[in-house]
Amino acid sequence: MNTGVAKKQQKSEMTEHGENNMKISQEGLSLIKKFEGCEYNAYKCAAGVWTIGYGHTAGVKDGDLVCQREADELLEKDITEFEEIVHNAVDVPIHQHQFDALVSWTFNLGGGNLNASTMLKVLNSGAYEDVPAQIKRWNKAGGKVLEGLTRRRLAESLLFEGNDWEHI
Repeated sequence: MNTGVAKKQQKSEMTEHGENNMKISQEGLSLIKKFEGCEYNAYKCAAGVWTIGYGHTAGVKDGDLVCQREADELLEKDITEFEEIVHNAVDVPIHQHQFDALVSWTFNLGGGNLNASTMLKVLNSGAYEDVPAQIKRWNKAGGKVLEGLTRRRLAESLLFEGNDWEHI
């Protein structure tokens, strides 16, 4: 049997619903939208990357503009990519709120950081209770702790635990 197929078949049983087709919920989208904000004009984020809409970065350059509809479409397209990254990285069963937190974290930090993170190793070892502390470690941009990232990581860690994050 092809090991790639076997792994995919195994991973297809890794979500709370018994299959690996979980999509981000409205709560997860709300968290992303709250912390990304929506900017219609291209700007450089704290990490110095050209960004537009709800944190969209691919192909963005100085002077780019979007309307609300375009920002929503870019977010929908981007989220699909990050859902897939999380599906491919996580080897243990997770609940919707955990998936949402991981997609938000990965949306903000990228798939490379997810795959290289201690957080993912901790999660895949089954130490769910240690994941929130690992999420919170990622609160720097350009080597500096940023209040906005600290708040976002706190919200993501609360969501991962299934707790209310909206007061953050």
